[in-house]
Amino acid sequence: MAFYIFLFLSAIAVFCGLMTILSRNPIHSALYLIGCFFAIAGHYMLLNAEFLAIVHIIVYAGAIMVLFLFTVMLMNLNEESENHKPALSKIAAVVAAGLLGFVLIAALLRADTTAVPQLPEGNIGQIKTLGKVLLKEYLFPFEFASILLLVAMIGAVLLAKKEKPVDKLAGDVN
Repeated sequence: MAFYIFLFLSAIAVFCGLMTILSRNPIHSALYLIGCFFAIAGHYMLLNAEFLAIVHIIVYAGAIMVLFLFTVMLMNLNEESENHKPALSKIAAVVAAGLLGFVLIAALLRADTTAVPQLPEGNIGQIKTLGKVLLKEYLFPFEFASILLLVAMIGAVLLAKKEKPVDKLAGDVN
């Protein structure tokens, strides 16, 4: 049964990935990309990694896609104002994609096809086990990362904050 679920999720991921690339509308591309993210989260669930699946949905489908959609909407992409790419850049992109595909096919043909060994514990990717390891063995790096993210967030706010223009008339008291 898990094999059929894997095939179904893989078909959804491949379809949504192709539609992300082939769709002309950037909003539709973003929606297809969200579908691809959900299919990948389903793969994590099949691997018994519930925490990764939830974090994948929250971080990618939630935060990054909202940021992407806001960027697309703020750019106001119109067909009239879009610069058309020269034919040479299109040909270079096709050649680069072909070379990448060739390298991927060569790597897959040389890959070892032996079975993946099974893990001894069935709960290695669960939230309870991950929380115990994270808050016992890796407490200092966990707290250091949270402080580092807090400092980065404060720095981003300070950089984005606009300074008030100095009033020239108020500065001159002659």
